[in-house]
Formats: sequence, C-alpha cells, structure tokens
Amino acid sequence: MKRDKSYVLAILIPFLLMGFVETSIAQRNQTFTVVLDPGHGGRDPGAVGAISKEKDIVLSIAKKVGKKINANHSDVKVVYTRSTDKFVPLIERPRIAHKAKAQLFISLHCNALDRRRTSPQGVETYILGLHRSDDNLEVAKKENSVIEYEENYETKYQGFNPNEPESYIIFEFMSNKFLEQSLDFATLTQHELVNGAKRTNRNVRQAGFLVLRETGMPSVLIELGYISNRAEEKYLNSEQGQNTLANSIYNAFTEYKKEYDKRNKYAISGNADQEATSDSNLYASDSSDSSSQTEYKIQFLTAPRKYNAGSRVFKGLDNVEYYIDGNTYKYTYGSSKDEQSLYPLLREVKTKFRDAFIVEFRNGRRIK
Repeated sequence: MKRDKSYVLAILIPFLLMGFVETSIAQRNQTFTVVLDPGHGGRDPGAVGAISKEKDIVLSIAKKVGKKINANHSDVKVVYTRSTDKFVPLIERPRIAHKAKAQLFISLHCNALDRRRTSPQGVETYILGLHRSDDNLEVAKKENSVIEYEENYETKYQGFNPNEPESYIIFEFMSNKFLEQSLDFATLTQHELVNGAKRTNRNVRQAGFLVLRETGMPSVLIELGYISNRAEEKYLNSEQGQNTLANSIYNAFTEYKKEYDKRNKYAISGNADQEATSDSNLYASDSSDSSSQTEYKIQFLTAPRKYNAGSRVFKGLDNVEYYIDGNTYKYTYGSSKDEQSLYPLLREVKTKFRDAFIVEFRNGRRIK
C-alpha cells in the first residue's frame, strides 16, 4: 500500500528522536557503555560466501573486540545485541543500546556482490546519512533487507520498503546530533583497518541504514570485507584475519574513548607525552612565548592525517595548529594564558564543532 510521504515523515520523525534524552543523561556518568552489534543471525545468514556466512564471521569478530575491551578498560561495559547464533529483529538492536544507556554503537557486517559480478575487496565504515552514490544505496538496501525476515515489517517500520529508493528520502530530512562524533569514530576505525590491518581502503561513507537511524548515540556500521571475494573470504575466516580486524577496531575504540574521557574531564592530569607541533602548511604559534608557561587552546578536531591551512574541514577557522598523539593529528584553535578568557571563543567554535573543548599545555606539552 502506498502512503503519502508527508504522513510517513510525520510518523517517523518523533521515532528518530527516541533515546536522545536518556543517552545525554547517561553521558554524565563515568561508566562508558559500548554496544557491539554483530549483524544478522539465526534464520538470517546475511551474505553467503563460498565457504561461510556473514552472521558467523561478524559474531566471532565482535566477541574478540569485546574481550579486548573488557581486558583493558575496567571502566567500560560491553553489551552485545546478540552473543549467540540467534535472530534479533533490526528494530530491537538500537533498543538494546538505549536500554543500556550506551555511549557508542558499533554494528559489524560483511559486504557482498552478486556472484555474476566481479567482487572487489576492502573495508568501508558507514555513518548515517543520505547515500551519495548508487553503490552506497545498494549496501544500505542489502543490510536493511533483514527486516523482511520479520512479521508485519511494513507496519512495524511505518511503510519503509528497503528495496524502494523513495523510502530513503527520510534520511535527507534528518539532523543527527551525533554526526560529528560518529564521523570521528568512523575515521579512526577506517584508519586502523587500512593502516593497521592493511586492508584495501574503500573510505568512510554515508548511507541510510535503519539500524543507525534508530540509535540515540554515536554509531557506525563497519563492512569488514567482501565475503563474495574468494581471497577476502578466506582472510575473514582465518584466525589471524579476525584477530587483526578485531585489534584494529579495538585500537580505534581506545583512541575514541581517550578523547571522550578528556572531553568529559575524566582523564588523569599530568600526561605529558604529547608535544604541540606546528608546520609550514598550518599557522605556527609563537613557541618562544609559551614554551615555559601554561597555555590553553581549543581542540576541535582529530584526524588520522594532516590537513593544509585553509582546508574546508576547518569550516573557515584560520590560524589552526595541531599536535600529534600517537598516529593521530589533533587540531587546535586560539590560545591564551587564561582558560576563562577562551570561553567566548569556545562558544563560537562549538557552533561549527559541537565537541570542541579546552586543552592545557605546559612547556609546550599537552597535560590535560
């Protein structure tokens, strides 16, 4: 049955906001909860390769990621949408995250192409948004088609049809308050998968995934590789391959959690192993004026690469500086010896970068 699009939008938009309030309250608590969502399961095998099924690969890797987080982050609670081979309705997965008051949602999948087509290989990390290419739309259709395993899915999902491009118009009207944080984690994840696991880079992308649409927290969907590619399927099923992929996701999580703690002032002061750096491609600070004093700056962006001065990613901010923390470039704006004097500028920067916060340097080193 066809529905008027304005009617569908009116029904869906309140549902999109579900969980935002309770998540904001949870973020004031010190315990961090991450939800790991192995896609498919039970009667839904996901993509099927020559020797394996998507549902089994992603469950195994999710457990490996969770095990590493539990072993190394005592303040983190790991929640799984499924820990066995069982079918979990797509709509129930974000509800599990809302109930857990999670701060991060990670959905794991494998990609595939029709067997009549030559399959590529490589990793993609998706955030919620309107698809910008036919390829992105096809991936979203494939992952969203899981709802067809559910009874009365047309009623449950308010007339959404995963196979009709018109259904995806809803994503054009969405304003995801967690988009920047989702992009931060997606960028870190893609960087680790490409540089750590040495997988082919198919970039960070946007598409309309139902499972991400319903989450009220930063969220990503990771396509770990093409099960339709014989060589990559073999890698995805190997112990070494799964461990390497799990390590990459874990490393991205650790970096994201570190920044989350700093933003929420849970980090321990006195970490002096991060040097402030300037470069001819960015605007240099007057190091002679700050090398022996306390200096405050506004950190607004982290990325696995160095951007040139005037890059569009800075959204018009000039005189940007950066420092390097491990393999991550962290970009700052403004400088003052008095933290409070930066507050008006911080409010201005937050209109462009919602998660901007003030960091402290002493003798040219980041300490807080």
